[in-house]
Amino acid sequence: MESPDGATRSASDSMSGTASRPEPESSSPQTSGLVEWLLVAALLAVPMAVVPGGDGGPTLVSLWGFVTLGGDGGGIGGYPVWAYFLDQPRPFATLPPSIRAWPLALGFHLLAAGSATSGVALGREDRRVTGGLLVLAAAATLWVAAGLGVRFGVGTTAGWFSVLPASAVATLLVAGWAYGGDLRGIVVR
Repeated sequence: MESPDGATRSASDSMSGTASRPEPESSSPQTSGLVEWLLVAALLAVPMAVVPGGDGGPTLVSLWGFVTLGGDGGGIGGYPVWAYFLDQPRPFATLPPSIRAWPLALGFHLLAAGSATSGVALGREDRRVTGGLLVLAAAATLWVAAGLGVRFGVGTTAGWFSVLPASAVATLLVAGWAYGGDLRGIVVR
């Protein structure tokens, strides 16, 4: 049987309406591969900000807490993020907005890692969601780094590079390289 577009179909296809349609070709894979997964997982270890130390070494502000390199004793000191929030005498709502963004940054990074993991392990992932979560994670970590910069005197005495937003830059690079095509598909139709 011939269809209006000139293609020939079998009678059973035209009766059931299940003519085979060509699948749209996509230039990007359907799920994250091992390389993308490793990059997203590695972002969990990249510090949100690097704060150069005056007397001692620098302080790394990570998703998990503070790590001071070369402190008083010349060693490495740590202060986990949950202890930081639990030791606060003030309620969470009264903390500076950039500090309140810290749990969001951690949550967006963990959700992106979970999404990429489901793509690799289960073959089920929406790469636009993973890429979008990475962009949100970059925004939240940049907010934390900017808040630290204000508290450490960015633009006044310490200069603009007193706090380096390492995680925001790394996260945007991974989102753009690994998921850029999928994210462009959201914006450009």
